[in-house]
This record gives sequence, C-alpha cells and structure tokens, in this order.
Amino acid sequence: MKTLQDAARACLNAASIDDKLAATAHAAYAFARGQLDAAVRHEPVPIAMPGRPARPRLVHPRELPRRGLGSDAGRAAFVHAIAHIEFNAIDLAWDAVYRFEGLPDAYYADWVAVAADEARHFALLQARLRALGFEYGDFDAHNGLWEMAGKTAHDVLARMALVPRALEARGLDVTPGMIERLRRHGDADTVAILEVILREEVAHVAAGSRWFRWCCERRGVEPASTFRALLAQYARAVLHGPFNLEARGAAGFDDEELRALGAYA
Repeated sequence: MKTLQDAARACLNAASIDDKLAATAHAAYAFARGQLDAAVRHEPVPIAMPGRPARPRLVHPRELPRRGLGSDAGRAAFVHAIAHIEFNAIDLAWDAVYRFEGLPDAYYADWVAVAADEARHFALLQARLRALGFEYGDFDAHNGLWEMAGKTAHDVLARMALVPRALEARGLDVTPGMIERLRRHGDADTVAILEVILREEVAHVAAGSRWFRWCCERRGVEPASTFRALLAQYARAVLHGPFNLEARGAAGFDDEELRALGAYA
C-alpha cells in the first residue's frame, strides 16, 4: 500500500494545471477506497514552492491593477484572481496532509476532501475564464497564501489558525459582496460558481476550527486568546471588517470570537 504522505507530495510537486488536478483526483479517489496508508510517515522535506505552471507571473499585491467588472476583461481578471486563490488552496490542503504527523485519521480525511473540493472549484473557474476568452495565467497574481504556509510550516496549531481560520475565513466575509457586484453586472454564470464556493468554504473553515481547537485542547492552551495572539503576530492585515458573522458562526467561530471581531469592524 502506498502512503498518503507520498501521494500528497506528488500532488504538491505536480507543476502543470492538468497534472495537479489529475494527481489530486487520483489521490482523493485512492484514499477514499483505503488504498493509501495515512499512518506510515517520514520526515517531510521543506517545500520552498510547490509545483506550479510558469504563468501567472507572481508579483507584490501592490502591483496588481484594479479592474472594474463592467467589461469581459475586467470580469476575467476578477475570476482569475479567485481561480488563483483556489489553485493555491489545493496545495495548502495537500501540505496540511503532507507536513503534519501524529494526527487522527479524521484530520487527514478532512484535508484530502478539502483538496478535492478546491480542485473542483478551480476547474469551475477555469472553465468560466475560458468562456470569457482567457486562460489561467493571463493575468499577474500574488503569492500571499503560500507565504503563510511557509510561516506556519513548523506548527499545525498555527496552520489551522492562520490558513483556514484567518485567510480562508476572509473569503467568507468578502464573497457575498462580490456576488452582489457581479449580479449588478448581470454575470449570473460567475455568481453561480461563487455561491457554490461560498457554501463549501464554510465547511473548510469549520475543519480548521475543529482541528485548531483539538490542538489547543491537547496543549492545554485557551483557544480564543491563542487565536488572537497568532492573528496579531502573523495576520494583522486581515483584522478588518466587514465580517460575515453568520458564515463564521457556521464555520466554528464561537460567540466570544464573533464578539471580539466587532472591535475590528
């Protein structure tokens, strides 16, 4: 039997879009059928950058132009930005599987499922880009999501706090506004995709909440104060409203955490 960790590394290494999507589908299928052993592990090798296509060109976020949604090109640039997030999210989910050992089988099952979801989200957005006359890679992008993976590679507790519960939770906050803007521009096709992503990302953030609290319990640390400290240290830039309190509540943020967000609204 092959190991889940090796399958996860193969997905991370895959450089082309087609190879990464195919490797993800194959690994998720094999894991669901008990063909990959999650228990047998070896020391993970540091990953400076996962496999990815030569394009898009990665630039500082300040170098990314703002584009309106009133044209096909503007909507394509918007769809491309979301597709880039989803492409990175595939690698982030597989890295959560690959990097961290000694966790329950349910942890690995959660992040394999997340990887498969993110690949499906990317494929939906890729098809939408093509319908608008563009390809993934036609616009520049930034590398902020993977940079956070590097900052949290040492600690699964920090990873669960700062990737699903901070960066991905920010998507829960901003996606409803994106959907309304696209509706005003009559882009029902992109709206339909974002509604699927928003609904399913709640479960991804909830997985982060579940395993963050699991880690806190085993280390004997208080979750709310630990989360605030990690946000202040690593992710201060995401501490601003508006916040989608309903979605965050469904994703495992408790009443104390939701009240605390009011200070940053």
